[in-house]
Amino acid sequence: QVQVVESGGGLVQPGGSLRLSCAASGWIFKVATMGWYRQAPGRQRDLVAWISTGGTTNYGDSLKGRFTISRDNAKNTVYLQINSLKPEDTAVYYCNTWPARNEYWGRGTQVTVSS
Repeated sequence: QVQVVESGGGLVQPGGSLRLSCAASGWIFKVATMGWYRQAPGRQRDLVAWISTGGTTNYGDSLKGRFTISRDNAKNTVYLQINSLKPEDTAVYYCNTWPARNEYWGRGTQVTVSS
């Protein structure tokens, strides 16, 4: 059974930074490209970035530069560093494989950017 648990979200002021973590249990992490996704209120869930087992990365449109995805294969953990946060980054952030599989969605972690 595969489980993912996201953490690290919170309330932050514009311009601040956060580091999100995703702990993944089960075999899938060792073989899968992993991704971070986000869903803002009233909007669809979109890909933020993905990272392969070998460290190749890809970012959603206009997100490269402020977002950095990384992974620690020894810890079965994927990270998302977000810098220069903007109010429009407010969303629930999720991790999953890429492409995403319905059975792997966790509860996500809420990021709220507000002064």
